[in-house]
Amino acid sequence: MFITLNAMDNREKYLKAEKSDKTKRVIKNVLVYSFLGIWGLMVLFPFYWMVLTSFKSYASYNGEKIPKFYVTDPTFENFTNAFSQVPLGRYLLNTFIFTVVTTAIMVIVITLAAFAFSRLEFKGRNLLFTIFLSMMMIPSELIVITNYVTITNLDMRNTFSGLILPSVMSVFYVYLLRENFAQVPDQLYYAAKVDGTSDLKYLFRVMLPICRPTVVTIIILKVIECWNSYVWPRLITDDKNYYLVSNGIQEIRQSGFGRENIPAMMAAVVVISLPLIVLFLIFRRQIMAGVSRGGLKG
Repeated sequence: MFITLNAMDNREKYLKAEKSDKTKRVIKNVLVYSFLGIWGLMVLFPFYWMVLTSFKSYASYNGEKIPKFYVTDPTFENFTNAFSQVPLGRYLLNTFIFTVVTTAIMVIVITLAAFAFSRLEFKGRNLLFTIFLSMMMIPSELIVITNYVTITNLDMRNTFSGLILPSVMSVFYVYLLRENFAQVPDQLYYAAKVDGTSDLKYLFRVMLPICRPTVVTIIILKVIECWNSYVWPRLITDDKNYYLVSNGIQEIRQSGFGRENIPAMMAAVVVISLPLIVLFLIFRRQIMAGVSRGGLKG
């Protein structure tokens, strides 16, 4: 009888403890998801405001003494003005060419560099890679100034070559891909060499397929970087034939009648941002997988 009562008492304590733990988990989840929800709204609000403003007329936007968080008379006139006030279509084409060519060359360069640092044996490899990584400590402003002087001395301003060449190398992407290559077992390399496989054939037939998520991630991040590039195109080009979308947005912003044409600029930003948003939504799984693989070792 005593044992039965003791067992019932222990069961009751266990149920109370389990109920208490469940309540704590529920409260914790509510707080965490509430915080994440509020944070998500804060992050998405600028995008909502951009889309909202793009559908407001020029007169309606400038007539608002207090900004409204809704639009009563939406209009597509701003999207028309975005393409009529400046040659935005040409700027989009220039940006597309700049992005595709820069990304393609960069992938080739960083793939060969990462393979050399991760798989090839040569004297001073680790020291050279350490020096290479130290370049990440150099402020980007100094690199921009050096690139500007170099491109100017080579008489490559207002050319696609001048836009592209300074952007075909990235220390961070070499490091990310090199760490990913280092995770591939050495036995595969030795087996391939026994079969008479060259280093390049091993790279393209074995390592790149294995590390495809990281390569896809690098490509997508580089596309976003090139598409959003602002400082370098503004610095190296003053010929409208080589303007990118960043230059077009600035032109639209300054095309108002005595005031900045913010609605038309927002419409242009929506058009420019849409391809990147679609690209990210399609390849978001590959991006996360590539980043996680590049950050793990062993």
